[in-house]
Amino acid sequence: MGKLDNKVAIITGSTSGMGRDTAYLFAKEGAKVVVTGRNEARAKEVVDKIKADGGEAIYVIADAADKNFAQTVYDATMEAYGTVDVLMNNAGMLSLAQFATITAEEFMEDININVTSALMLSQKVAPVMKAKGDGHIINIASIVGWAAHWGFVAYVTSKHAMVGLTKAMANELAPDIHVNGICPGAIRTAMLASVGGEDVFQPMVDRTCLHRIGEGSEIAKTALFLATSDSSFIDGQLLHVDGGVDV
Repeated sequence: MGKLDNKVAIITGSTSGMGRDTAYLFAKEGAKVVVTGRNEARAKEVVDKIKADGGEAIYVIADAADKNFAQTVYDATMEAYGTVDVLMNNAGMLSLAQFATITAEEFMEDININVTSALMLSQKVAPVMKAKGDGHIINIASIVGWAAHWGFVAYVTSKHAMVGLTKAMANELAPDIHVNGICPGAIRTAMLASVGGEDVFQPMVDRTCLHRIGEGSEIAKTALFLATSDSSFIDGQLLHVDGGVDV
């Protein structure tokens, strides 16, 4: 038996990186997975692999920057499965604009994709989880949500907001819904590659206890822990999965 047998899990931004690895793991553990992303070819590839491995999944093409994102994902999930048990708010972006030059539009794009989309989708699924008396929401924040050593102004601000959102949601949705977050460090993903790859993050890696880049599968295993009763007495917490940065 899998740890997520008969559960329905939405994982936003799950066509690559940490989200994709989490989709694969959740499906392996028995969940019916809702994959979301903007690229249909990549979304189909993820779902096809899950089904080829004996799992169950659908994909929803939806952009977290779109004001209709939450409604689109929610409607597709309810039409396919009629319920939801786990939500992982993973969709995100990283703006490279710095403080002196960033525009209001660029700043708000980061906020909307990284934070507002998570809030809106959580609002949609919370009543379903509440009615069942059980649910798990996992927000992907970042170590830059605690300190701004390695981030740009909009990304750092949005991830600080995600930390606050996680704690506020935990207070309001308990005891039926557990809300926790993950703060990844440098993880080998397309986002990391988009800002220069591992070489750019070497100073961060040098400051960790483990002295290496993390893997998306390591975030996935942490998400699985937070999505099950294994974490039954954990709520409103942000787990740092960062190799031991600044300990």
